[in-house]
Amino acid sequence: MSIRIKFCGGVRTVTGSNHLVETDKSQILLDAGIFYGHRDEYYAVNSKFSYNPAKINGLVLSHAHIDHSGNIPTLIKRGLHCKVFTTKATKDLCRLMLSDSGKIQEEDIEFVNKINRRKNLPARKPLYTEKEALRALKNFRGISYFEKIRLSKDVECTFFDAGHILGSALTLLEIKEKQRKLKLGYIVDLGRPNLPLLNDPVILKDLDYLVIESTYGNRFHPSIEEAKAKLMVSVNQTIARGGKVIIPSFALERTQEVLFFLNELIKENKLPSIPIYLDSPLAINITEVFRHHKDYLDKKTQGLFNKGIDPFPEERITYIKKVEESKRLNKDASPMIIIAGSGMCESGRILHHLKNNISNPKNTILVVGYMAQNTLGKRIVEKEPVVRIFGEDYELKAEVSIINAFSGHADKDDLLNYVRSSNGNLKKIFIVHGDLDQSEAFTANLKDSGFAAYLPQKDEECELE
Repeated sequence: MSIRIKFCGGVRTVTGSNHLVETDKSQILLDAGIFYGHRDEYYAVNSKFSYNPAKINGLVLSHAHIDHSGNIPTLIKRGLHCKVFTTKATKDLCRLMLSDSGKIQEEDIEFVNKINRRKNLPARKPLYTEKEALRALKNFRGISYFEKIRLSKDVECTFFDAGHILGSALTLLEIKEKQRKLKLGYIVDLGRPNLPLLNDPVILKDLDYLVIESTYGNRFHPSIEEAKAKLMVSVNQTIARGGKVIIPSFALERTQEVLFFLNELIKENKLPSIPIYLDSPLAINITEVFRHHKDYLDKKTQGLFNKGIDPFPEERITYIKKVEESKRLNKDASPMIIIAGSGMCESGRILHHLKNNISNPKNTILVVGYMAQNTLGKRIVEKEPVVRIFGEDYELKAEVSIINAFSGHADKDDLLNYVRSSNGNLKKIFIVHGDLDQSEAFTANLKDSGFAAYLPQKDEECELE
C-alpha cells in the first residue's frame, strides 16, 4: 500500500495552507486556504490546483482563518463535492468569514474592472462571490473534539483543541495500512499555553508522522501578561497626549482578546473609562459566536459567563455597525480607542481611520498582530515616513506601538516542547506554514535535537512508510 502527502500550499510561506494525503483508495485534503500576494499572483495561485478537486473524498478544516479556509468555495466551484469536516464553532465562524471574503473579493474586482475599462482591458472575476461562499457552507459538517469520524474507507479523523482560536483543531489522521494504522498528526496552527479565553493545546502522542507549523520557528514571544501591561501603558500614554488609539485587528480572536484585556484593565482601575469603539460588523458578529460557543472557552471564561458576567460588555464597548457612525468617529477629536479591521490594514474600515489619524503625533497606531510582507500594516510596522492609503500619500507621524506578545501562534520553545512531548517514534516531521527563514531555522533546531525534520518544497510529494 502506498501512502503519500503532497504539500500543495502553505510551505515556505505563511498563507495558503493546503495539503493532500493520498492512499491507494482515497484522497484527503488538509485545509484549503487563500494565498496572499500581489493581486495578479493572488488570483493565479488561488485559481490553480495540483490535484482534481472532484476526486477528493474528504476535506479536513483546522480552523476558520482565511489562510486555511478561504479557498474552499473556489474548490467547490471546481468540482469538490465531498464533506468539509470541522468543529461546530469553526463551521459557524466560516459562515461569517467566508461570506466576508467573498464580499471583499467582489468589491476588489469592481475596483479593478473600473481601471480595466479605462485601459480597454478585459473584465476580471472574483475567485468567488458572497453568495457562492454561503452556498459552500452546505458541504460543512460540524463535529466535536475527541469524536472519531470516518473520512473514507481507509482514513479516520479525530479533532483535538489547538488553543489557537475559537474552535481551532489539531488533527489526527489514522490511515489503515495492512494490519496497522499509520498515525499522522496535523499541527497547523498551534496555539500557546495560557492564552486568555482559550484552553491550552492538546498534545498528540505516539505519532508516526507530524506536519507542524513554523510561523515563529525561531522567535520567542513575551508572556501574554506582558501584552496586557504594554496595552495599559500605550493607552494611558496616548490619553495623556489627548490622542486616539487606533488598533488594526483581525476580526477573529485578536479583537476578542484585546476587548477582554481592555475590560479587565478598566475593572482593575488601570485605565480610565475611555470610550472604546469596535468598528467592524464582522468582528461584532464573531464576538456573538464566542457567546454562543461558550463550551469551547477555558474554565475561567466559562465561569464568568455562568455568573452572568460578559467579558465583552456593551456598557463599556460601543459596537459600530453603520458606516455613518464610523465616519462620525473621525470628526470627534477627543481621546478614544478604535478597533477596526482588517488586521493587516489592506481593506476595511481601518483604512479610513488610518487616513484620518496617521499624521497626528498625538495618536497611536497600536499593532497587535502579524503583518505580512507587502502590506500597509508591514509598512507601518517598519515606520516608513510616508505610506499610501487609497492612492494618496500620508506622513506617518503617529506613534507606532507594537505588541508581539498577543500572538496566538506557538513560538520556538512552544514548538520544540510540543514535538518533544509527543514522544513515540516519529519517522519524520514535515515543516510547513512559515516564512522561509523561520522554517529553515526550526528545521535545523529539530535536527540538532535528534529529530528527522524535513522542509518540503511547494507541490512536493513525500512517501509515508
